[in-house]
Amino acid sequence: MSQSSNPVKQIKIPATYMRGGTSKGVFFKLSDLPEAAQVPGEARDKILLRVIGSPDPYGQQIDGMGAATSSTSKTVILDKSSQPDHDVDYLFGQVAIDKAFVDWSGNCGNLTGAVGAFAITNGLVDKSRVPDNGVCIVRIWQKNIQKTIIAHVPMQDGEVQELGDFVLDGVAFPAAEVIIEFLDPADGEGSMFPTGNLVDDLEVPGIGTFKATFINAGIPTIFLNAADIGYTATELQKDINGDADKLAWFETVRAHGAVKMGLIKDVSEAAARQHTPKVAFIAPAQGYTTSSGRELKAEEIDICVRALSMGKLHHAMMGTASVAIATAAAVPGTLVNLAAGGGERTTLTFGHASGTLKVGAAAKLVEGEWKAEKAIMSRSARVIMEGWVKIPSDTF
Repeated sequence: MSQSSNPVKQIKIPATYMRGGTSKGVFFKLSDLPEAAQVPGEARDKILLRVIGSPDPYGQQIDGMGAATSSTSKTVILDKSSQPDHDVDYLFGQVAIDKAFVDWSGNCGNLTGAVGAFAITNGLVDKSRVPDNGVCIVRIWQKNIQKTIIAHVPMQDGEVQELGDFVLDGVAFPAAEVIIEFLDPADGEGSMFPTGNLVDDLEVPGIGTFKATFINAGIPTIFLNAADIGYTATELQKDINGDADKLAWFETVRAHGAVKMGLIKDVSEAAARQHTPKVAFIAPAQGYTTSSGRELKAEEIDICVRALSMGKLHHAMMGTASVAIATAAAVPGTLVNLAAGGGERTTLTFGHASGTLKVGAAAKLVEGEWKAEKAIMSRSARVIMEGWVKIPSDTF
């Protein structure tokens, strides 16, 4: 067999494989990427797609770092912040599994939990701001949504403390707790409630009309009452993800909701915007068996929530959707608030497929319009592998 005179070789790029919250992703320093990928564009997208193993017509991402779920098909690019009074710029890319597409339209709240740790370890935070012991306050500029996030990262003997006894449902092993504050979490520059209403009628041709709360907080999210759509909000992944008709139903609803929110002009554009908005369905607190087999009691939670990400029911809850849940619960009259019992509240414990999560939020009415001041949640993070990731030299 003859060989090419210019054979394609593998190139290696410094990278870290990290778990953040209930997600995993490949983290890069901007300066470590090939020069062509240090700016947005085709070269960057092609590199990230090849790193993750997409597009994969088999839907498995066998030839890359992805693990064939929305929670693991993720990439992060970090750099010293260009913004005053911030430490690190955080850019998130959600990589499609079976399409050649990287979605830059939103944040990943789960991987946010790992951003501070990576930034400290890789010298992106000024040493004068990093204590040997205690808590390092990392000021993050989230570039996708142009928002400030504050990470409280525990330190021990001059290093990030990764291990501890904080248990996060959806993650098998305990770790150190990282508290995340999302400041002014309304997504984008428009209203937190883009239609101007706390509850709307969402009309989906050929399917029906449903009560919905549309909110831009953490990530654009559509909330529906589970009972209105034939669910209980106690479902597990196996109850939905194996049924192509059910998933197509949710995608149709999501597309029409995206139009209603003003995110796209026509439902045909939804396929190119898989990451946002999210669809979630809710119900008053009730007991159920979690994916780990735990018997969860109704009195342990305030509300049941299930959400879809990248076309599949999520195994736990997206961090950004958790911000949306917390913020919507803090505003009296939304579907989330009503399902949780109504009234004013600053904290909420919700049940998801893997267990429970406690979140907090503060919202206030300013000149007749609701404003979110902050949302808070706990996450954890851990480095799984660090070194280099390799891709073919003709990738870009």
